[in-house]
Amino acid sequence: MTAAERAHVLLERVRALHEEWARVVRALDEDAVHAPSALSGWTRAHLLSHVARNADGLGNLLTWAKTGVETPMYATATARDAGIEAGAARSAAAIIADVVDSGERFTDLAASLPDEAWAGAARDRQGRPVTGEEVLRKRLAETSIHLVDLDFGYDFDRASGLLGREFEVVVSSAIASYGEGLPAVLLVAVDGDGTRHEWRMGEGDPAKVTGTPGAVLAWITGRGDGSTLDGEVPPLPHWL
Repeated sequence: MTAAERAHVLLERVRALHEEWARVVRALDEDAVHAPSALSGWTRAHLLSHVARNADGLGNLLTWAKTGVETPMYATATARDAGIEAGAARSAAAIIADVVDSGERFTDLAASLPDEAWAGAARDRQGRPVTGEEVLRKRLAETSIHLVDLDFGYDFDRASGLLGREFEVVVSSAIASYGEGLPAVLLVAVDGDGTRHEWRMGEGDPAKVTGTPGAVLAWITGRGDGSTLDGEVPPLPHWL
């Protein structure tokens, strides 16, 4: 498949996850929005504001990939955190509308990209090179992992199920996000029907670590200690 063909498949999964988010946030009342999330120090209002600003920031990267004009995710190094803090102080209605509207802006922009833009180059918040297609992978990771972080009825088994075939994409992206320094591991996720998904991490003779898709996704994203995985589970570097 070409980058454009892969991107169109990824975009449909992003749309589905955005629809899931829209259903979830519309069920939150004022108290629920401002209650703690599963992320230390963040209320759900912080998390939802982050999800919305991430959509806009990744949209900037799609524009960069399309036009070749440098358009960073955030205007300054402090703009991300400042936007989250400011956003978290809003009413539930404003935050919910922001999550839905920003998701629609992102998918509308992505749908407008010409095929060649999916191979276009940009740089993420850490300065690493990304293509337009890889921007969609990042959005998939954000919208699946943070559903669990919302602490409103989703676990990693459910999140991995929502990803469907793109589950492999999100785990691969999570592994790549660590850069160097990962332990040598042959990571294996086994579906309920016995289908296996494998990733090789780090250098050297790997330890084999096996688990359900949900357990693998939780561990590789720093949300699980690996106690539900089989094998000698090594510690991972700090998740970004």
